[in-house]
Amino acid sequence: MENLQVRIWRGKENGDFQEFEVPRQESQTVLDVVTYVQRKCDPTLSYRFACRVGVCGSCAMTVNGVSRWTCRTHVDKVAEDNKVEIAPLRNLPVIKDLVTDMSEFFDKWAKARGRFAGSTTRKAEFAQVSPESKERKRVDAGIECIGCGVCYSACDVVTWNKDYLGPAALNRAWTLINDVRDTERAERLAAVAGDAGCHACHTHLNCTERCPKGLSPTAGIAGLKRAVLAATLSGEI
Repeated sequence: MENLQVRIWRGKENGDFQEFEVPRQESQTVLDVVTYVQRKCDPTLSYRFACRVGVCGSCAMTVNGVSRWTCRTHVDKVAEDNKVEIAPLRNLPVIKDLVTDMSEFFDKWAKARGRFAGSTTRKAEFAQVSPESKERKRVDAGIECIGCGVCYSACDVVTWNKDYLGPAALNRAWTLINDVRDTERAERLAAVAGDAGCHACHTHLNCTERCPKGLSPTAGIAGLKRAVLAATLSGEI
């Protein structure tokens, strides 16, 4: 098999691509390619990974302009003329090479009040929420988000509006306002109702298309829009 021609982003925001030649192999993933470069070509290359099996999400990067988990992305599916371009996630500051600073991503989770607030103590019996309840059915898929940042990187609205909370934070808010155990529904709806909240979404569906877990943040954001309207009309917020 011909060697793979790989361009990898090096440096920070004002960096540039560096070219490498990597042996092509069967069932090779993009993460395998990055690992080969770091181990065989340039040990100074910085990138993140942990599980390598699509569980942690830490290996998310931009491959040929598309945000992906590199451990689940096979070279055969993305190589164009035996070439691959690998860059850090979009919409986040670059620390070095393929490593981004995720601080603002998680700060926006906090702004969307993405932390569960219950009313019981650790001494109470475990709360039980029936899988058949309408609230649970609304968010069964949404709770599988692992915060990898792919949807945030893929979101054009985040690119245009740096204050926008982003699809992951809003998806988290949606799961919590449907959690019957949570006690901060009104506060959470107020937090996502502003100009940088759910109404800033243009419904481009980029987040839903790119989510490696097959979730639909777009649907959750649409639910938030309806919930905010209903809460406003009822005087809840």
